[in-house]
Amino acid sequence: MRNKVERLTQLVAEIRACRICAAELEPRPVLHVSTTARILVASQAPGLRVHLSGQSFDDTSGDRLRDWMGVTRDEFYDERRVALAGMAFCFPGYDAAGSDRPPPPICAAHWRTRLMAALPKVELILLAGSYAQSWHLGEAAKSNMTETVTAWRKYAPRHIPLPHPSWRNNGWLKRNPWFESELLPVLRTRVRRLLSS
Repeated sequence: MRNKVERLTQLVAEIRACRICAAELEPRPVLHVSTTARILVASQAPGLRVHLSGQSFDDTSGDRLRDWMGVTRDEFYDERRVALAGMAFCFPGYDAAGSDRPPPPICAAHWRTRLMAALPKVELILLAGSYAQSWHLGEAAKSNMTETVTAWRKYAPRHIPLPHPSWRNNGWLKRNPWFESELLPVLRTRVRRLLSS
């Protein structure tokens, strides 16, 4: 186990020192991982608030995600049990419309396979948004986020696709009430089982 911890510690140090995208954005890689975490939240990329604080999901999206999972802040931020790692580790900036730009693909291409190999205990991966769904599910992902989340039973129990918990998806949640009534109870039960065992 010690060698695994040392390998992950070295990998995290490399990620935090990464400057691959320095010409396009201000690097400040954010992730929270351990070799003992059994749950991984795979999201898109840090937002500006996370970029400034260094704390993943330290915003209203995080409040919603924790509610979906049925966990407290203390449980969510216990990286011995819950790992938090976006498809990109730095805030990608805003586009012309004022929305977050997508995660630069080079980040996942360079780091994701090594990171996943260094998280040996992960049994549940929450795929928040289409970028995480596309990478982790590969060809099994549907053509869009709604279709992938609708087919969530196909990917469980290891993967559970979710919409991003951003306020921008309020309309989606209203149009898809089955998400709350069907998917969330299963998600909460699975999360609780992994946190309790």
